[in-house]
Amino acid sequence: MSHRRDFIKTAALGTLGLSTVYSCKQAANEPSGTPVPVSSLTGKVPLVISTWNFGLAANEVAWEVLMSGGSGLDAVEAGVRVPEGDPKERSVGYGGLPDREGNVTLDACIMDKNSDCGAVSFIQGIKHPISVARKVLEDTPHVMLSGKGALDFALSKGFVKENLLTPESEKDWKAWLEKSKYNPVINIENHDTISMLILDSSGDLWGACTTSGMAWKMHGRVGDSPIIGAGLFLDNEVGAAAATGLGEAIIRTAGAAMVVELMRHGRSPLEACKEVVDRIHKKHVGHPDMEYLQTGFIAVNKQGDYAGYSLRSGFNYAVCDNTEKGNRLEDAPFKMAWSS
Repeated sequence: MSHRRDFIKTAALGTLGLSTVYSCKQAANEPSGTPVPVSSLTGKVPLVISTWNFGLAANEVAWEVLMSGGSGLDAVEAGVRVPEGDPKERSVGYGGLPDREGNVTLDACIMDKNSDCGAVSFIQGIKHPISVARKVLEDTPHVMLSGKGALDFALSKGFVKENLLTPESEKDWKAWLEKSKYNPVINIENHDTISMLILDSSGDLWGACTTSGMAWKMHGRVGDSPIIGAGLFLDNEVGAAAATGLGEAIIRTAGAAMVVELMRHGRSPLEACKEVVDRIHKKHVGHPDMEYLQTGFIAVNKQGDYAGYSLRSGFNYAVCDNTEKGNRLEDAPFKMAWSS
């Protein structure tokens, strides 16, 4: 297991040309080399927070990038590339569970401290959609490219088309075809979208989000993950938020943007996440999605306070910071248990 993670980590870092490696735990005992401009942030930055248990490996890589002098944009990209490139993760990137026609389709977005952003949706055959999203941010006048257009753009930038349907995912898809009953696989098994937020040593915010979306979805379906304001949003004057879970529910409430706006009006990260989850619950009482509905949010404000909150039990998130705690998982408080 450790050999596989080391390989993935090396691949993620290699694209950024990094030569110095620090673990989050090691870095917690070393100065970042960048002065913290706001006294209230002392001891709170840098801070990396990401969704689910695969966020631990992602955080480690993102932290290494920051400690090696990389930008926050470099760090969020490199971090989420870890689960994107891991075939053992069945809900992000390579190895993700396919749609009902057997196609692995991917969505991703990335956002920087200046509110510049890039996204791709419904892209196929590209292992790292987050890196394509970054190219959209940097090399186009647009925010989102989709489908064949996104693929054509990726190929023009030197990305290589690959088969992303692993034997394991193909086997599961064929088993599903025997009944062809649509029942989304979301969040219950500690995996889904990876969203990552960073508050760097200068107090600037960065974010990324990437997923292979619902298993057995209709061909062409796009969830919240590539949508700025739904799956990811940040305002460098206020804070940042990101989502995981049923994309349709998050889109209906402009989830991530609402969390940030609530923080703008004085809510703490926890209060803001909870209020949006409460809104989602209220809007979906009696809705067909309610049977399997799960949504969760992570958020961080400019003061370095962070939190996560979910509709149902089982959501956790990874946090890496300059404290002696290092890189760890934290369980998010929730509104209700699955049996409710």
